Amino acid sequence: MAGTCRDSHFYYYGIKFALSAYATLFSILGLLILSVGIYAEVERQRHKTLEGIFLAPAVLLLLLGVTVFLVSFVGMVGSLRDNRTLLKVFFWVLLLIFLTELLLIFIEIIFENKMNEVFHSNIQAGIRHYYDDLDFKNILDFVQEKFSCCGGDEFRDWEVNQYHSCNGSGALACGVPHSCCIRRVPGGVVNTLCGYRTLDKERLELLGTIHVRGCIHAVGLWLKDNFEATLAIVCSLLLPQVLGLAMAWLYWQQLNEIHSRLDSVDFRLLETQDLSFASLDLSGAGWCWCLPREGGYIPVNPGNEEEEEEGAGGHSKV
Repeated sequence: MAGTCRDSHFYYYGIKFALSAYATLFSILGLLILSVGIYAEVERQRHKTLEGIFLAPAVLLLLLGVTVFLVSFVGMVGSLRDNRTLLKVFFWVLLLIFLTELLLIFIEIIFENKMNEVFHSNIQAGIRHYYDDLDFKNILDFVQEKFSCCGGDEFRDWEVNQYHSCNGSGALACGVPHSCCIRRVPGGVVNTLCGYRTLDKERLELLGTIHVRGCIHAVGLWLKDNFEATLAIVCSLLLPQVLGLAMAWLYWQQLNEIHSRLDSVDFRLLETQDLSFASLDLSGAGWCWCLPREGGYIPVNPGNEEEEEEGAGGHSKV
């Protein structure tokens, strides 16, 4: 019963157009991400802001957009044209990305302290150039307000910024941004100098003024406390890739079965039979002559077939 289902036209066209729709959708998504990344990169170059890959959201968007579009485009063309080579490329590249993401998740779980150190060093580099890149500034402000935190490891990380350093001068010296402050009235007027002269005080003195816990620990605790939300985020990232891998594998195997039953153009066979390219009837072969056709495109011993037909006719007369 399973073999009959796999041999049906409904199964072939169903998996073909399901994979095509999947790849087309993610190709469009990749183009959208790429467009946003290009716009953000143009703005970043105009203002000559941060150069680090971890500190520039525009660079991350560009890399993500290019990767999603190229991989999805290969899968889309391979599925539409029944091209097994492109399907193999799509499957193995998507599998490599999927395994890399799993590896990063396991590394984060097993080597949490080491990964926190990496995040801390990058956040400190961002804090050092906090006022140089509006994208990073807006992201960090959002995280500090959303998760009630300040800095990477703790609030004193802000001392690496030249404007907030206690050795500096001005109203921001030895203070923290207003996004670190505790808001007693949600939606109320924000006092932009609420973090004034807080870096030279002890943590207990600031409990009612600013958030003293670092954002690395705050985000980590939120992910652990909200396990359902964390699991939903991970599944939303991994399950679409699993779906794409499954459809690409099934369609790849379906094409292999079709090609094993039906002949296709084999130029090595042409050389051994001394056949010219013009002798082939390639109508319906499709792009790159990759579509099989019942009976094949290559004449198989046409002279022998004629002799066999004449012999069969002679025997019938006898």
